[in-house]
Amino acid sequence: MNISLTKSKYNLNNQYKAIVIGGSAGSFQVISKILQNLPEDFQVPIIMCLHRLKDVRNGFVEALNIKSAKLIEEPEDKEQIRKGKIYLAPANYHLGVELGNTFTISTEGMFNNSRPAIDITFMTAAYVFRNKLIGILLSGANKDGALGMKRIAEKGGLTIIQEPSECLIDTMPTSALKETAIDYTLTTDEILDFLNQLHYHYV
Repeated sequence: MNISLTKSKYNLNNQYKAIVIGGSAGSFQVISKILQNLPEDFQVPIIMCLHRLKDVRNGFVEALNIKSAKLIEEPEDKEQIRKGKIYLAPANYHLGVELGNTFTISTEGMFNNSRPAIDITFMTAAYVFRNKLIGILLSGANKDGALGMKRIAEKGGLTIIQEPSECLIDTMPTSALKETAIDYTLTTDEILDFLNQLHYHYV
């Protein structure tokens, strides 16, 4: 599916500093396709918070790296967020963003029955990056991420959800729609084209 994106259709006038992506059940294939087709020189850092088995530390990031055109890393506490990098929240740790563009890793209690919790990643990133943030919420079976998308919108960031009819389980994107006005509802292919347009807008 080749969609022609225009500046009038998508708000690409901001110099975006980060992208946060959240997903749960049904999102692995979607995120794999996105990572596989991302330009190798894509510069906007991507911070992913995906629900995963808390007791399985190995295998998940390796499986994503097999699909990805760029290396995916699990960040350390206080690590600096850098251009061109893709980060994944470690298993059984909340991943947050602090002023100064650094990560914070914590083992605080579960949020939305999840650790890592998408809401924590999204809300802290919204506080730091404000209108320079893009939030993308994919397929999932609970409401995690809905409040985070609301916070991103409140801070002036750009919000995107996966088209609910395309999702394996649509609870996450539909919950976000109930919480706040979402800028764009896109299929996987449209998300890919959006990211490619974003890339070429800044090169």
